[in-house]
Amino acid sequence: MEDLLAIAAAHSIRYLRGRDDRSVFPNEEGISGLSDFVEPMPLRGTDPVDVLELLAERAGPATVTTTGGRYFGFVTGGAHPVGVGAAWMAATWDQNAALNAMSPAAAIIDTLAGAWLGHLFGLPQGTQHTFTSGTSSANAQCLAVARDALLAEQGWDAVNDGLFGAPPLRIVVSDAAHSSVTKALGMVGLGRTNVMAVPSDDQGRLIAAELPEAGEPTLVILQAGNVNTGSFDPFTDVADHYADTPHWIHVDGAFGLWAAASPTTQPLMEGFERAHSWATDMHKWLNVTYDSAAAFVRSPQDMARTFKVGADYLPSQAAFEPVHRGMDMSQRARAIETWAVLKTLGAIGVAGLVDRCCEYAKRLGDELSEAGFVVHNDVVLNQVLVSLESDSATNQLIEDVQTDGSIWAGGSVWNGVAVMRLSVSSWATSEADIDVAVETLMRLSKPRTA
Repeated sequence: MEDLLAIAAAHSIRYLRGRDDRSVFPNEEGISGLSDFVEPMPLRGTDPVDVLELLAERAGPATVTTTGGRYFGFVTGGAHPVGVGAAWMAATWDQNAALNAMSPAAAIIDTLAGAWLGHLFGLPQGTQHTFTSGTSSANAQCLAVARDALLAEQGWDAVNDGLFGAPPLRIVVSDAAHSSVTKALGMVGLGRTNVMAVPSDDQGRLIAAELPEAGEPTLVILQAGNVNTGSFDPFTDVADHYADTPHWIHVDGAFGLWAAASPTTQPLMEGFERAHSWATDMHKWLNVTYDSAAAFVRSPQDMARTFKVGADYLPSQAAFEPVHRGMDMSQRARAIETWAVLKTLGAIGVAGLVDRCCEYAKRLGDELSEAGFVVHNDVVLNQVLVSLESDSATNQLIEDVQTDGSIWAGGSVWNGVAVMRLSVSSWATSEADIDVAVETLMRLSKPRTA
């Protein structure tokens, strides 16, 4: 086993050492090697060393270099080295984090990491957390708690009696809400289209003056960090609007919640602490590996109503353990990576990471605007939306950028216009990477902007 793990480590280290020399998106030769994986299910096994060699030689060259500093797509960071190391160790330990009896180590680290995140974000005292696979899952779990809490206020026990015949709930979202929110609403039985969509402004911020009148039980879903512009909904105005009426405010903060970790960007989050639940991803701005996010609920009692379980084989004790705080009966010890990166960076380091990415995004916006690009958003966070003189020119530029390989960025549509979306989220991004990004975009756009 030791030899096998040493081989895997050697391949991984070699891959990381070469990241800056790789095309951000794999070339055709690299992708062609994937054909070696296409075969019927083997009847007999293969030597594990050969299996690792196949992964390294054929899958490795076909990967996207998200671990480097020149990947600006999909608001995703690159895994921090200490996060990778912690992930290797956690995989080796193979711990189930559901119960203290299954892993005392995972239990204490889960508790600490959740508490540190709550402190970092400035969440209300007593807020409870659960680590999940991603913000889509975190949103769904928070909305399930919100559903049950709002119905319980009306005397309906949704946990035991289901939703058939339940009193109605009004669901309010922004018309610029992320698609994961509507997916989550469908998953928890509230319906993807059974919503009141409130208009947003030109930056994607919900317009509070357009909110439906308060009074009836209402679930409001707000956004910290619009996926295109990085903008923030007006948390204070919405909380004031529904104060003293039956309501639940949930904040979808996949990457934007991290703005609360920096004194520089924290003002964008004014009033967010008045919400009842929050969701965020660790693999975005904290830069841990994928399959790591967190859901936070202000009231542990509300969380327990939805998720607490009992079974003869479970320990009979009062502790509110992870198995009682979310969907998973078995769960990877996700908190280990989060704890490792938080411990390494500290609160000042996390704030510095956020600030650095925001400064780089602002520089991208300023320099591209000077070069003749249209910048469509106020660059308040880490998102930059740019376009050329026409949709066809912008779409061609996106294709050329992705083929060129010097950087990678994706496309979107904003206010009916095709745009390139540049997201600066990686610990690995440097001033030099921003230089490359600006040079690449100017070089590839010159025939159309000259």
